[in-house]
Amino acid sequence: MNLFDDDAFAGEDEQSQTLSVTDATRMIKTLLETTLPMMWIEGEISNFTHHSSGHMYFSLKDPTSQISCVMWKGRNRSMHFRPQDGMKVLVNGRVTVYERRGNYQLDVWQMLPGGVGALQQAFEQLKIRLSEEGLFDEKYKRPLPKYPRRIGIVTSPTGAAIRDLHSVLSRRWPSAELILRPALVQGTGAAEDIARAIEEFNEYGEVDVLIVGRGGGSLEDLWAFNEEVVARAIFHSKLPIISAVGHEIDFTIADFVADLRAATPSAAAELVAPDAREIQQLVTQKITRAYALTKAVLKDSRAQLNSICRSYGFKRPKDFILQNTQKLDELRHRLEISTKQRLNNEKFRLASLERQLTSLSFQNVLKRGFTITKIAEDGRILKSAQEVVPETEMQIVFHDGVAEQIFQKKS
Repeated sequence: MNLFDDDAFAGEDEQSQTLSVTDATRMIKTLLETTLPMMWIEGEISNFTHHSSGHMYFSLKDPTSQISCVMWKGRNRSMHFRPQDGMKVLVNGRVTVYERRGNYQLDVWQMLPGGVGALQQAFEQLKIRLSEEGLFDEKYKRPLPKYPRRIGIVTSPTGAAIRDLHSVLSRRWPSAELILRPALVQGTGAAEDIARAIEEFNEYGEVDVLIVGRGGGSLEDLWAFNEEVVARAIFHSKLPIISAVGHEIDFTIADFVADLRAATPSAAAELVAPDAREIQQLVTQKITRAYALTKAVLKDSRAQLNSICRSYGFKRPKDFILQNTQKLDELRHRLEISTKQRLNNEKFRLASLERQLTSLSFQNVLKRGFTITKIAEDGRILKSAQEVVPETEMQIVFHDGVAEQIFQKKS
């Protein structure tokens, strides 16, 4: 029976054909989802929400209509750009019905930027965002070591990059030890592998500098070096990093974050290490200059020595010593006179102080007829007649002895 045929229910009781809202919604859902094919729709994003669950909800509109859309997190993880309101996009999806509200919506499987390639759009968006965060700032760039002992390399073990690096470095700086950490440089999982390699080198810590890169290719081939995970691994690296990705015309996000960008892997080898032959020439020049300078110093020293040998003091060293001995004797004599005078002055001052102290001593005062009266029991000195206690033994101190006396009470 065709449910949408006006004559389908002719002659039947209308009440028996009444549907619940749920049944009607499910019937519509089944009809739409089974009869409408996957379709590409172009429009402008509005009301965009990237939910904490990871799902994306938005509307797709044109000047006269709009349709609700949903893109589940399992599908939007692989997107190379960030959707936002006002962006023109091309989406591929299937019409579904959200039963709870009875709304139809587009279940999006794929989304591409409209008018600009998806990868290029993603590149520009990430570049702007990381630049605003400061990941490209010059103040974070680390200097490269002048004479690296160990050089870490993150690249494919079979690509042209490792061959070029080995060829140039073995010629320019053969004393350096090259340590390769093989890594995926394109395809699924490449960005995570590159980031993990950078972290492993930092944990190892036994290299002086890192070269991260690969040979040339398309934007898709180089895309691993445009991923945010690689950019942040480079930024947080404690080791200085040279980015060497593609050819001279290729620029990646890794180039902007790295401490130095090399146009090619071969150029990275030129930048990371000096030319041993140039260093050898420089050392030879310095040795030659040092020899010439030493020779000139020796010549000047010899001339000074000859001048000294011709001098009066060098010819008669004994006379020079005697003159200084005489000068020393004069200084010693002057010191003895000065010291003796100082001692005499101090002795005179000390004698004067001694006479003053003697004249002020209490013994001399007692000799002039004065006495000191004390209570015998506790030795307390009486300073007034009112302090005399009758029947108390007193001591009277003269300059030549002590007399004891008991004062009687008057009858």
